[in-house]
Amino acid sequence: MERIQLKALGKINLGLDVLGKRENGYHDVRMIMQTVYLYDEVTLEKRQKPGITVSTNLIYLPTDKTNIAYRAAKILLDEFGERRGVAIHLKKHIPVAAGMAGGSADAAAVLFGMNRMFGWKLSEKELMERGVTLGADVPYCIMRGTALAEGIGEKLTRLPAMPKCHLLIAKPPISVSTKLVYEKLDALAIVDHPDIDGIIEGLKDRDLIRVAGSMGNVLQNVTETEYPVITQIKEKMIKGGAINAMMSGSGPTVFGFFKERSMAKKTAEQIRQLGLARQIYTTTIHNVRKNRGSDEWKQISEQK
Repeated sequence: MERIQLKALGKINLGLDVLGKRENGYHDVRMIMQTVYLYDEVTLEKRQKPGITVSTNLIYLPTDKTNIAYRAAKILLDEFGERRGVAIHLKKHIPVAAGMAGGSADAAAVLFGMNRMFGWKLSEKELMERGVTLGADVPYCIMRGTALAEGIGEKLTRLPAMPKCHLLIAKPPISVSTKLVYEKLDALAIVDHPDIDGIIEGLKDRDLIRVAGSMGNVLQNVTETEYPVITQIKEKMIKGGAINAMMSGSGPTVFGFFKERSMAKKTAEQIRQLGLARQIYTTTIHNVRKNRGSDEWKQISEQK
């Protein structure tokens, strides 16, 4: 195979709890992750000359060795002593630095795609083991679906699939530093912990109302104190008919669950008109099929 094009899907957090901080600076978390149908297009092309090149549709993204997609490619090329190189093109749609694991999803796509393109035959578990060296979210972005994440986020347990629903995603025009959010959280006493077990029970019962009602994110209070627009977007979604709305990850992206697509679209237009967000998407959640194959990655095309 000479070329492969993949859809790298983003994620939201249905629940995010922080249990403590390790001596190495990482935080112990308990989170429930959900893949959503909002994706970057990742194109990989095999090159006869050694080396890695990265290009993107966003001029402000680095394309050198600091890019996580570059580092993902280098891990595999170095491990297998591959003399041929690879060209990576990232067409970004997932909001950047927004709590949706866009970079991690791209890295996961590079690991999956190169493994297939070069015929290395690493298992999903083996890809996930390499992914965690790049970032805590990368193994989940390889696994996808609905999952409980523990440890620093790398200990994953698959959960029952999320009930189908419509999703509204809105990112305000601000950037949030995950590192700073966690530093500010460390200075606070966490009083209200999200009901992670309630979410799990809701998933088992396929009860969307219970899942949505149990959602919580301990980072939300930190981020929305600094950026009130997050609260404004949440309130607008709920007023527009969302079952519930919450910030994803360290923010600033906000998502809301709707029963009706028309209500989600109407609320999206209201948020846009008010200037609360520029990047606004109406979409759905993405559940993993039981009998998974390579098409689970929603391949756009591949060239033999």
